[in-house]
Amino acid sequence: MISMSEIQKFFRGAIRVNEPMANHTWMKVGGPADWYAEPRDREDLVALIEYLQKQGAPFVVIGRGSNILVSDAGVRGAVINVEQALQTLTKKNGKVFAEAGVRLTHFVDFCIQHELAGVEMLAGIPGTVGGAVVMNAGAYGGTISDYIAEVEVIRNGTVALVSKEQAEFSYRHSGFTNDVVLSALFLLPKGKKEELAQRRRECVLKRNQTQPLEFPNLGSMFKNPPNAYAAQLIEQAGLKGKRIGGAQVSEKHANFIVNLGNATATDVMHLVDLVQRTVYQHFGVLLELEVKLVGFSPQQG
Repeated sequence: MISMSEIQKFFRGAIRVNEPMANHTWMKVGGPADWYAEPRDREDLVALIEYLQKQGAPFVVIGRGSNILVSDAGVRGAVINVEQALQTLTKKNGKVFAEAGVRLTHFVDFCIQHELAGVEMLAGIPGTVGGAVVMNAGAYGGTISDYIAEVEVIRNGTVALVSKEQAEFSYRHSGFTNDVVLSALFLLPKGKKEELAQRRRECVLKRNQTQPLEFPNLGSMFKNPPNAYAAQLIEQAGLKGKRIGGAQVSEKHANFIVNLGNATATDVMHLVDLVQRTVYQHFGVLLELEVKLVGFSPQQG
């Protein structure tokens, strides 16, 4: 049982009760979290997680909320936002050390300024390093795990270092699903600043031209199946522009579901179900969600 009075004895950050998660996700949907916490620093975060684990209380760790769909019913237990607590970004011994709360845009710019190549394809993705590591984010043929040396996590109540070889990275997947990622160490090849900056500009321009950034969304909703593109299958199934309630399959990019202004998480999930069923009927391919569902029952997922 979570006790506010107990937490206040050691926790220095902000904590709120029944906090609407629509305020903390890029989709702008989602019901209230029982508890919503923003630890002040790493020590604050570790102490809170230690307390919650001792209490057997459920919790979810988030960053910018750019890749999570939260149920209209909200989240039972605690939601912990690590963006403020984990902000260190440094270069040491030729490697880049980035804590989980560092924004990907900041991470990419830092690497370019230090003439380190490989992650400029992540430019424009509105997430954090921690979220990118957990989902093995990537674009344009590259993934963040290509350059990871090791990852620091809270696993089974203790802080541990996990090598790249132990991390179980694959397409949009890692072995960190049940861990709390604290930081990652990157080994990047040298590059020329001007060329890297140009590559970054090209990636951002391509995103601006092809993605529906004018509406709240969660990025790519579905993983690309082997030897195919989810967006292409969805469009060929005649679903581009399909709408349920306030949620719509984007007319600009079919692998995006957008909030036209009054969408609910239920609208989004009904549209997800329609897309999956229709694409399967047409092509025999079951599209797998790329976004993470929070607060839904296993049956709903």
